[in-house]
Amino acid sequence: FSFRKLWAFTGPGFLMSIAYLDPGNIESDLQSGAVAGFKLLWVLLLATIIGLLLQRLAARLGVVTGLHLAEVCNRQYQKFPRIILWLMVELAIIGSDMQEVIGSAIAINLLSVGKIPLWGGVLITIADTFVFLFLDKYGLRKLEAFFGFLITIMALTFGYEYITVKPNQEKLLQGLFIPYCKDCGTPQLEQAVGIVGAVIMPHNMYLHSALVKSRQVDRTNKREVREANKYFFIESCIALFVSFIINIFVVTVFAQAFFNKTNADVNQVCANSSSPHSSLFPNNNQTLEVDIYKGGVVLGCYFGPAALYIWAIGILAAGQSSTMTGTYSGQFVMEGFLNLRWSRFARVLLTRSIAVTPTLFVAIFQDVEHLTGMNDFLNVLMSLQLPFALIPVLTFTSLPSVMHDFANGLFWKVAGGLLILLICCINMFFVVDYVRSLHNLGLYIGAAVLSVVYLSFVAYLTWLCLIALGASFLACGN
Repeated sequence: FSFRKLWAFTGPGFLMSIAYLDPGNIESDLQSGAVAGFKLLWVLLLATIIGLLLQRLAARLGVVTGLHLAEVCNRQYQKFPRIILWLMVELAIIGSDMQEVIGSAIAINLLSVGKIPLWGGVLITIADTFVFLFLDKYGLRKLEAFFGFLITIMALTFGYEYITVKPNQEKLLQGLFIPYCKDCGTPQLEQAVGIVGAVIMPHNMYLHSALVKSRQVDRTNKREVREANKYFFIESCIALFVSFIINIFVVTVFAQAFFNKTNADVNQVCANSSSPHSSLFPNNNQTLEVDIYKGGVVLGCYFGPAALYIWAIGILAAGQSSTMTGTYSGQFVMEGFLNLRWSRFARVLLTRSIAVTPTLFVAIFQDVEHLTGMNDFLNVLMSLQLPFALIPVLTFTSLPSVMHDFANGLFWKVAGGLLILLICCINMFFVVDYVRSLHNLGLYIGAAVLSVVYLSFVAYLTWLCLIALGASFLACGN
């Protein structure tokens, strides 16, 4: 083992880990703390470990083949399923981009004490992306260092909130290592499902498999390939451990301070602290519901203005760091699936325009609750896209014709298949639960029709995956 070699391979894992710290994840964390206290920390730990194992497969694919996941899909799948797959992944990237726009706009609004309206924050996020493109010209290592700086900001800001609130350490350890949820009902179950959906991101598989190609590896030398796989996995472990600690900070802050609180409790405290936001919380005995905007407000009411501003800086860092990884993912996916080489400038202009337009309309014509409410819809959208990243990555890492001596063994085939089945089932529950909450017959019928098409395509990918896993009797002569 060499720390010097580890340093040479450090970078891709930290860029990948940013998806575990985007505004959608932060919102899931704070809602988990407010709804279930410390009881769902073990779900967060389990989801992060599962995410790490799946990222390992994506990184190995890139290292061994010299191709990223989108390029392998382009070579292995037929034209029609390939185009459908590309559209699904693009949808996930745009959904993620919208979450980043929402998070950044809310952070800018909080930092300016409301002087910059939400729509103004949305417009500012268009400009900041081009600043990252300017940084990108100085090389990937410089950009990796900048993202390291943003992750440090998140660690410091959310760490400050953790130290200020002083969560109960005994409850923290119990929640982390005892897989049990006492007195939990439907809201806690929904939140547990939401944690898994927020942590495991579909476009991250495509991103990680491409980023590892930035390091020179002699693919004709098995020892060198094996060494690269080892160091990339160690780096991913470190990066996801850091992201996990930051997520723990957020969950435990809201678990300690706001679990079992009612709207009336918060309304009273905000009124006593002369907060201009006390009207956000009606004076009733309903359980407090928080999002990334209200989260900052209640921290400000209970722990002073500094807590609010530091929270907003952390959310801004989360949104900004996720922005560029979404841009990279989009470019890799487009180049891989379509062999279409656009400049990053054109690519950013397209995806950010698509992401900003609906967000801007909601910001102008609706209030902050509708804007943060979009996050729930976007989490559902990305949950639907998960099979289109997880099934291909398991399929191709199990094929000896693609991975040669580094193809998955029996353990990884079985474990990977079971993990993906578990994640997809959990996310389908999340989607069905969301559709049921809409209470609209027309939407039910539309969802039923789309479900048939969606499940047919997932079944097709699963059929090909099972053949790759060794069920050759399903090949039907193909």
